[in-house]
Amino acid sequence: MDLQVEAEDLVFECTDGIGRITFNRPQARNAFTFAMYERLAAICEAANRDQSIKVLVLRGAGDKAFASGTDINQFREFRTPQDAIDYENRIDRVLTTLEQCRVPTIAAINGFCTGGGAGIAAACDLRIGTRTAKIGFPIARTLGNCLSMSNVGRLTALIGAARVKDLIFTARLVDATEAASVGLLGEVVEDIAALDKRADEVARLLAGHAPLTLNATKQAVARLQRRLTGDEGEDLILMCYTSQDFREGLDAFLNKRAPQWRGQ
Repeated sequence: MDLQVEAEDLVFECTDGIGRITFNRPQARNAFTFAMYERLAAICEAANRDQSIKVLVLRGAGDKAFASGTDINQFREFRTPQDAIDYENRIDRVLTTLEQCRVPTIAAINGFCTGGGAGIAAACDLRIGTRTAKIGFPIARTLGNCLSMSNVGRLTALIGAARVKDLIFTARLVDATEAASVGLLGEVVEDIAALDKRADEVARLLAGHAPLTLNATKQAVARLQRRLTGDEGEDLILMCYTSQDFREGLDAFLNKRAPQWRGQ
């Protein structure tokens, strides 16, 4: 499979059945462009076809972040309500492709893992983090947008409804210790070197196990967690993304000032 590209925003390489995906925008805390989302989905789809790939490991380049969500500049092009729907549909499609990927997926998390980055981590099967990991969805104090029904459903299945509300209402980032206690992290290691080593150990372990057993387990869990369709949450997306508050949040974020929320 020819998906090995050297200098780009999302790098993929595969050795001995272990595919390694690196979010490669350390200067922007590995914030995702739309092209990066699409490339992530394409790699997962390729893994579904390529039986030589046994497991995928996702990580962020540099020492500051796993991924800090969608690059805010992507939102500047929004002009119509349909832009908001199309954006959330894109994210839902990409994260569903990641979640339903045939092979086990491991998120190796160091530093900030926020917004869309936290969504990517939640869609992975396993999450290992360093003690510097900070995980959350701070949208209530940044842009004033919302999560899609699919993302809310995925997160609720992972940590429970009460904790989802707490995480989003408070807009706080949980540290590694709390993340491990609520299920956002399955394991905590000391630093990046330990993270790379442990992620590789787990990946090699899973790569040696029966692939059909792993795939069947993934599918069984997914069938127990059937979610509402995207259409059933479009009114909520439009309420937030077409609001004056969203425009205010976007402007405030780009100009590094506190937003003035009006609930409109």
